[in-house]
Amino acid sequence: MKYLHTMIRVRDIDASLRFFCDGLGLKENRRMENAAGKFTLIFLAAPETPEAEIELTYNWDSTEDYGSARNFGHLAFEVEDIYAACAHLQAMGYTINRPPRDGHMAFVRSPDLISIELLQKGHLPPREPWASMPNTGVW
Repeated sequence: MKYLHTMIRVRDIDASLRFFCDGLGLKENRRMENAAGKFTLIFLAAPETPEAEIELTYNWDSTEDYGSARNFGHLAFEVEDIYAACAHLQAMGYTINRPPRDGHMAFVRSPDLISIELLQKGHLPPREPWASMPNTGVW
């Protein structure tokens, strides 16, 4: 058995690509447009693991309410520097819902409210302002 991908539905392709590519550093592997089915599939992956993909599914004229996306669970990514990753996402306007107070774990949500867990490769000592930052919202 070989793991292929995880699919998540997105409401706005540009907003999702900004978060996953510009924010998290994923790369677009391929894209498929299906006019008959009225959907676009975009496959993203981390440069270090291009075979493990996230499939963004955009249904062209959908008004379906995807809810808060809490039923999905989360996606997890290992990062080289959790403080730098969180600062970068925060500078882009994203809320760090669970700051990396311990130097190891943080949570942020995508524009479609998918919880994203960031895990530090190894461990960093606690650092301000993160160590004192409270949780915000849900993740």
